[in-house]
Amino acid sequence: MIQQHISLKPYNTFDIDVKAESFVSVKTLEDLTVVLKTNPKKLLVIGGGSNMLFTKDIEGLVVHLDLKGIEIGEKSKKTTRVKVAAGENWHDFVLWSLQQNLGGLENLSLIPGNVGTAPIQNIGAYGVELKDTFVECEAMNLHTLEIETFSKADCKFDYRNSIFKSEVKGQYIIVSVTFELTHTDHKLKTSYGVINDELKKMNVKSPTIQHVSKAVIAIRQSKLPDPKRLGNSGSFFKNPVVTVSKFKELQSQFPNIPHYPVSEQEIKIPAGWLIETAGFKGKNFGNYGVHKNQALVLVNYGGAKGKDILNLSQTIQKAIDTIFGIPLEAEVNIL
Repeated sequence: MIQQHISLKPYNTFDIDVKAESFVSVKTLEDLTVVLKTNPKKLLVIGGGSNMLFTKDIEGLVVHLDLKGIEIGEKSKKTTRVKVAAGENWHDFVLWSLQQNLGGLENLSLIPGNVGTAPIQNIGAYGVELKDTFVECEAMNLHTLEIETFSKADCKFDYRNSIFKSEVKGQYIIVSVTFELTHTDHKLKTSYGVINDELKKMNVKSPTIQHVSKAVIAIRQSKLPDPKRLGNSGSFFKNPVVTVSKFKELQSQFPNIPHYPVSEQEIKIPAGWLIETAGFKGKNFGNYGVHKNQALVLVNYGGAKGKDILNLSQTIQKAIDTIFGIPLEAEVNIL
């Protein structure tokens, strides 16, 4: 049932109180089709609400995608395919995969949001990206209302990017995602960041995929605020990628600058380090600010407006450009 003038505060992790002109939550593909056949003048589809910043009331229809279900598909000697409905919570799905002893997603533990939005920005953490286990996704074409299948190649995955953020943005709704996970000979990735340090703290000498997940969860909890307790959207900015020559120029000024090679020509620099070095970490502006433990995270302490947080993000972007000559790009969708 379509409702009118509904607050979206419960549907976004930034805890911003804006209203939707019309709102409906759908639990089946049939319901979704019926709703879309009403031909809304404007349409916004939301899942877990973890990657958006609302700066104003939303005109038109907001559809909350609440499709559920996990299906185990074909198995090979080493892998199992799993098809997951778009409305499943991402972290709950990762925990489910670990309970089944299926590997490949452990480094992506505790990332907020739902499965359906994960391919849009090719979520990633600790040296692993969604595309590493992605097989295909099903998406509803908003013009034809038909379900189409996108292969990994079709999705054109890149760093925090996909075809759904570029060429076909706003033209499809992802309704399911299929992954290929290992059920034997798991390939652990523990060299990125401080995973190995955390495993040592846990006194783990022969780690399993479950150990890696626990280590990642501990690291994330030590740095990142729980959106259920403090309004935030995780990492607000993308880690910038610069040329080798630009990096060398920066390294001459900032010898301790952390970095990760992306290719022979490009280097990734942690945005959190840039923001902290610019003096923003832990800065408080009344009811919003920059998190004390992780400079990449902008927070709503309660009652902040989306425009306040947007203005803060733009202030940070200007400062990083002035100090380092690097344009910082928002990872969060600004609405």
